[in-house]
Amino acid sequence: MQTDRTLPAGVAASPLRSPRPRRDLFVALALAVGLAAVWPACAQPAPPAPAPAAAPIRIALIEGLSGSFANAGEAVYRNLLLAVERVNARGGVRLRDGARPLQLLRYDSKGTTEEAIAMLRAALDAGAGVVMQGNSSSAAAALVDALNKHNEREPQRQAIFLNYSAVDPALTNEKCSFWHFRFDAHADMRLAALTEVLRRDAAVRRIYLIGQDYSFGQYVLKRGREMLREKRPDIEVVGDELHPMGRVKDFAPYAAKIKASGAQAVLTGNWGNDLTLLVKAAREAGVDARFYTFYGNGLGAPAAIGEAGVGRVLAVAEWHPNLGTPASDAFYDAFRQRFPKPQDDYVHARMHAMVELLAGAIERANSTQAAAVALALEGASLAGTPLAEFHQGTLRASDHQFIQPLVVSEMQRVGTPGVRFDNEGSGYGFRTVLRLPPAQTELPTTCRMSRPSPERP
Repeated sequence: MQTDRTLPAGVAASPLRSPRPRRDLFVALALAVGLAAVWPACAQPAPPAPAPAAAPIRIALIEGLSGSFANAGEAVYRNLLLAVERVNARGGVRLRDGARPLQLLRYDSKGTTEEAIAMLRAALDAGAGVVMQGNSSSAAAALVDALNKHNEREPQRQAIFLNYSAVDPALTNEKCSFWHFRFDAHADMRLAALTEVLRRDAAVRRIYLIGQDYSFGQYVLKRGREMLREKRPDIEVVGDELHPMGRVKDFAPYAAKIKASGAQAVLTGNWGNDLTLLVKAAREAGVDARFYTFYGNGLGAPAAIGEAGVGRVLAVAEWHPNLGTPASDAFYDAFRQRFPKPQDDYVHARMHAMVELLAGAIERANSTQAAAVALALEGASLAGTPLAEFHQGTLRASDHQFIQPLVVSEMQRVGTPGVRFDNEGSGYGFRTVLRLPPAQTELPTTCRMSRPSPERP
């Protein structure tokens, strides 16, 4: 089912103006939204009728917006909406024939690959030249394949695919596509950051590997073992176990095995209840080990894990709210002002970077034609964007993988040193353990990309 939501009044629908001098864009966004709210009360005399709005540039979000994954889909939508509003608050995307606003459309995949493909067709029929998706690597792979075929079959209706969360390394390796760009660190990159912390912790001698029994969970354990062998051959793997995904209600037997093994660390790709129940069971069993996770700071996880995670749960991401710089704090404060409910507090810098780089690529290409925008995205950098003061990153041309910092952080109570902000009002936040610059997160690629060669406008 398609739901077409236009942007808030005063942002996408406001009359477009010529470029203004550089100013604090986060403040500009707040002013733009605030002005829209108070204008009717202060308009004396009534303003002239606005000029017809320029045709928007349509972006389609294809995500699970109903069912068991609806909260994750809505969290993505909030990030993308604020990023789009920020671009529109400064006048939209500047093209030779005038500026145009971005418009974010919502398409509910209901968490299934089949429905994601159906929503792709609906988005293309609605004129979207950009599709965005991320929560599921299997859905992402299917979308890449479908878009490759569509773009070859209908060159006049081509589109690009911007991926913010699907982390299967194959998507920018053997299955890479000219039309696909990934803005999240893939699984190998995240594992490399986590195992770098383990490499530096000489006290860890025994580690337990545990994961969900499906492709992603299996991959994390396999590659985790390989990376540990390379970086810390002295660490003994005292357990390597897979469990049914989403079906285990009592992790006490697993916790008992971890305790009996004497493990000082646990490496897992678990997420959702499979992560929170595992950590809680480990605490109840008296397991004295730290959990190296992909998603310990993910949606709802800190509140669900609670006290069991303090000093024990580590996570990896491109950014977190307690990075501790003024520009990072301003970015986070702007999000909290726009979405003040604690349950809406789920922020990812990479999603905002994705929209900023898209807007810049359209301007450099002076076109919304998909191939021209894709070529302009290759090698694009965050330098000169509102995010550049606290986040860096470049889209590698060879495979369309975004190379950015990675931060490993540790769960702590809010108010402890380095933890000014908590997650989702839980009272728990994360402090930085290790921050790797882009040059240290980059990994080789096996991508052999086939590129079209359209003339640039």
